Amino acid sequence: MRLKAGDVVVLKSGGQAMTVAEVTDETVECIWLGEEGDLFREKLPPSVLELAHIDLSDDEDEHDEDEGSEEDESESEDQHAKKTAEVA
Repeated sequence: MRLKAGDVVVLKSGGQAMTVAEVTDETVECIWLGEEGDLFREKLPPSVLELAHIDLSDDEDEHDEDEGSEEDESESEDQHAKKTAEVA
């Protein structure tokens, strides 16, 4: 497995997802946010890492669809439109 900057990895023994910042022949530098929002950075040997499996499905949208409430869905769309406008 060849890791590159931007890959999302986890320790083979489990734990929090980390983003690869830099890869050398001997180490992989990873960064991640702690539970309190602190940024951590650590150099690790590649032998202890594996690619993280990221679920891209949006559980919130699935929950809203299960509810079947058009009012909730409309409110969610309005919130999305406001966030999109703020970013632009």
